Amino acid sequence: MPSPEETLNGQSALNLYEPINLLKPVAPDVWIVDGPPIDFDLGLMRFPFSTRMTVLRLRNGDLALHSPVALTPALRSAVDVLGPVRFLIAPNSLHYWWVPDWKAAIPNAEVMAVRGLQKRAKRPIAVDRLLVGRHSPWPGEVDLLVVRGDVLTEAVLFHRATRTLILTDLIENFEPKRIHSWFLRLFVRLAGAADPDGKAPIDMRLSFFRRRRALRMAVQEMLAWHPERVIISHGRWYDKDGTAELRRAFRWVL
Repeated sequence: MPSPEETLNGQSALNLYEPINLLKPVAPDVWIVDGPPIDFDLGLMRFPFSTRMTVLRLRNGDLALHSPVALTPALRSAVDVLGPVRFLIAPNSLHYWWVPDWKAAIPNAEVMAVRGLQKRAKRPIAVDRLLVGRHSPWPGEVDLLVVRGDVLTEAVLFHRATRTLILTDLIENFEPKRIHSWFLRLFVRLAGAADPDGKAPIDMRLSFFRRRRALRMAVQEMLAWHPERVIISHGRWYDKDGTAELRRAFRWVL
C-alpha cells in the first residue's frame, strides 16, 4: 500500500495553501503563515496535515508566534521586519515541533505552553511559562482560555482589537478538493472534519465525553466574545462570520 503522503503517480496527497512560508495579512497586527505539511501518525497510516502559524503584534511592538511553522531564513527575515519576536506559543501538545528551532535562533524569546507538553513532546523543549486558566500574558489585549480534554489540552486566544479567535485542533476543516487520495478524503469525511462542515474530529469529540459540561461553558465564553474571524491550524479558516461558524462547528456540544 503506498504511503498516504503520495498517490500512485508520485504526486503529493495534499495541496498546500501556497504560497507557503510567506506572511499573509489577516487584520491590523495579525498575520498567518501557511507552512509545509507534517505527517500525523494514526497507527496504521500517516495522515499529511497542512500547517499554519499565526503572528500577533502587541501594542508595544513585540511579536507572539502561535504554533510556529518550520523556520527558514527568508521567513525569519520577514518576521523580523514586523518587530522583535518575544513569545513562542505551543498551544497544545501536538503543536510544538518547531518551537525549539525558533528558540535556538531567538534565545531571548519566551516559550509558552500548556501543562504537560514537556512530558508528551517527542523532542526536548524548554518551557518558560505555562498557559493556564484565564491568565493571559497580555490581559489588556488578548484573552486566554485553556480548554482541557482527556487527550488534548488547548490554549485558545482571542485578539480583542480585531475580534480574531485563534484555535488549533478544536476545529479542523480540511477541504476535500485539496486531498488527492480518495481514501484520505473518505477518512476526513467520516471523521467529521471536512469543509464546509469542519469541526473537531470524532476521536477528539469522544475524548471530551467526561468534560462535556466544561467544554460547553468554554464554547459559550468564546461565543460571548463574538469573534469576527476564526483562525485554525488545519484546513480552510474562517475570514468572516466567525461567531456563526463557531456555533456550527460546536453544535455537537452546545
